[in-house]
Amino acid sequence: MSDIDSDAPVPDLSEPLRRAIGERYLTYALSTIMHRALPDARDGLKPVHRRILYAMRELRLGSGGGFRKSAKISGDVMGNYHPHGDAAIYDAMARLAQDFAVRYPLVDGQGNFGNIDGDNPAAPRYTEARMTAAAEALLEGLNEDAVDYRPNYDGTLSEPIVLPAAFPNLLANGASGIAVGMATNIPPHNIGELVGACLHLIKTPDARDETLLQYVPGPDFPTGGVIVEPKENIAEAYRTGRGAFRLRAKWETEDLGRGQWQVVVTEIPYQVQKSKLIEKIAELIQTKKVPILADVRDESADDIRIVLEPRSKNVDPDVLMGTLFRNSDLEVRFSMNMNVLIDGRTPKVCSLKEVLRAFLDHRREVLQRRSQHRLDKIDHRLEVLEGFILAFLNLDRVIDIIRYDDDPKSGLMYEDWSKDHPRATSEADYIPPRVPASPQPEDAELTEVQAEAILNMRLRSLRRLEEMELRRERDELMAERADLEALLADEDLQWARIADQLRETRKQFGKDYARGHRLTQFAEATEVEDVPLEAMIDREPITVVCSQMGWIRALKGHVALDTKLKFKDGDGPRFIFHAETTDRLLVFGSNGRFYTLSAANLPGGRGMGEPVRLMVDLPNEAEILRLFIHDPQRKLLLASSAGDGFVVPEAEVAAQTRAGKQALNVKGDVRAKVCKPVDGDHVAVVGENRKVLVFPVTELPEMARGKGVRLQKYKDGGLSDATTFNLADGLSWKDPAGRTRTETQIEEWISKRASAGRMAPRGFPRDNTFT
Repeated sequence: MSDIDSDAPVPDLSEPLRRAIGERYLTYALSTIMHRALPDARDGLKPVHRRILYAMRELRLGSGGGFRKSAKISGDVMGNYHPHGDAAIYDAMARLAQDFAVRYPLVDGQGNFGNIDGDNPAAPRYTEARMTAAAEALLEGLNEDAVDYRPNYDGTLSEPIVLPAAFPNLLANGASGIAVGMATNIPPHNIGELVGACLHLIKTPDARDETLLQYVPGPDFPTGGVIVEPKENIAEAYRTGRGAFRLRAKWETEDLGRGQWQVVVTEIPYQVQKSKLIEKIAELIQTKKVPILADVRDESADDIRIVLEPRSKNVDPDVLMGTLFRNSDLEVRFSMNMNVLIDGRTPKVCSLKEVLRAFLDHRREVLQRRSQHRLDKIDHRLEVLEGFILAFLNLDRVIDIIRYDDDPKSGLMYEDWSKDHPRATSEADYIPPRVPASPQPEDAELTEVQAEAILNMRLRSLRRLEEMELRRERDELMAERADLEALLADEDLQWARIADQLRETRKQFGKDYARGHRLTQFAEATEVEDVPLEAMIDREPITVVCSQMGWIRALKGHVALDTKLKFKDGDGPRFIFHAETTDRLLVFGSNGRFYTLSAANLPGGRGMGEPVRLMVDLPNEAEILRLFIHDPQRKLLLASSAGDGFVVPEAEVAAQTRAGKQALNVKGDVRAKVCKPVDGDHVAVVGENRKVLVFPVTELPEMARGKGVRLQKYKDGGLSDATTFNLADGLSWKDPAGRTRTETQIEEWISKRASAGRMAPRGFPRDNTFT
């Protein structure tokens, strides 16, 4: 029997469980937001990046020193500060060394750290690294109590909560991350421009956002490119912290002589892998989505050089690039979301002004803390110097105390230096200092610090000129102390000092710094309208040949239509007609769908051609009913085997994709049967029952897509053929001998649409077709 009383009420655990899960999920979300995904607005770093730089500093990997194995660095970071996977740490460190990913690299890598093609870095045991000058600028002041420290994950060491950051790294290098319920994506910028905006903000704290854009016109991506976003959109993005930038590749036209030319892409958009970009462009060529592009080549070395060859010299370069901008990653849209930890704890979507203000406030706090730290150091040193000077003035007495006193430290502290004591020649002549029974701090003339410093002083310091040096150092420190006190007491002086520091930073990382000049340019988006294909392709005569099995090819020139051609075994001719390379061809399938082919893209006539089904998405069960040259001014008569049909403008059926465009709706066993140009004022329909019906074309609706209306009524069977003609000219058909016969007396077959009709005239073909 169970120990649980069956009559006892069952406790309701749903609410406590919900609360427990909610609390734990919120804890996880907070940890992700603060410690993994969002950067700190003050130094622009996430914890893993901050710990990498701090660990490299502890390893003394300065920009002017030697390199260390990346495995050693990532191991120290993982063991001391970041208890996560070493692969994640190494990936983060490798990204900081990639000049195509980071605007101002913080890690100087030696070895394979990946490339713009998307290749991964080599294993950490093969690569070495050290800090760059930019990283050292972020760490400058750590030894001067510039920021707070906290214990590391196991409490054995300490790490900085934030770095001093001599420049606004958040905007300089950007950041991206996905947290729980929020994300951030900040583009990189130019340090020189950011410093200019900071200086203006120091001078005018209530500056408008639009004014700051005079100094920071937009992002400055490490891969260059051209921003084509309108200025008003950029201003709105920086004002709200959210927006997007259209970024295009930079390109130029190279003249090859004799009218030939090619396009060379020298800069590609940020975060676009070059290898995937070229694969995408090659796919566009293969699928004929950009028919005016003939080839793409990658001739890149250390720089970017992607060569694009046009199919014809008559192609306009702007039209070619405009097409590629729409269909490939040669143009991307970089979304900006400046969601940051504004005070190290609170996520907030900030404007450009708010981010710069957070950085400047941090710099002021760093200046105050460094100044106070220096002031404390000066006070300590002045205290020591006062003791040294007193010791030099009473050098003989100091020597006696050190030589003969049992407790020289207390002797130095409680000696009455105002009295003159003769020099002791032996221990018997030595007069010990008077030490009170209960020593009090106010009884001492020298502090403990001063006494300890005197005792630790080297004998070589007891030179004749040392007193003068000590007094000179004291005077210099007193002057510096006065300056620091004035600085800490005056806010204007603090901002002036910060402005001077920022100018030094701009001088260090400005135009003379490697890639310190602006890389990304601005331009207006010149939208190129779609130009007809025939305007870009050389107009040449061809003969289009399509076999019964659907293999199509184009012979050069206008070949005689009765010429004997070679086909595959079991295959034969189906369609053959003259066309030109500028023509577009329409394929009408038994599924009621139209497909469009470019005559210029048809395979040559030397072989057997290619199947139409490889060029368009024509199902295997669908049959090719018609293949003809597209004429946008023409109208077509469409009809199904069920006897339904309508008139469609040919301009409505031209398709832009492989999937084609549906025109005649058919279901079940019904198939499309007729597709002929409307050339006359009457329609003639013949059914499988050999009954013919004639009615005016005006009785048929004109529509772009649908099932249509009933053309002829049947008891058994369905529609066999239909055509249009002029009633005045009579109805024509070919007899079994291939001769054209015209019947002008057809009044007995004229009736209303959807009638049954009458038996066909004498001599009408047995296959029930008009042609």
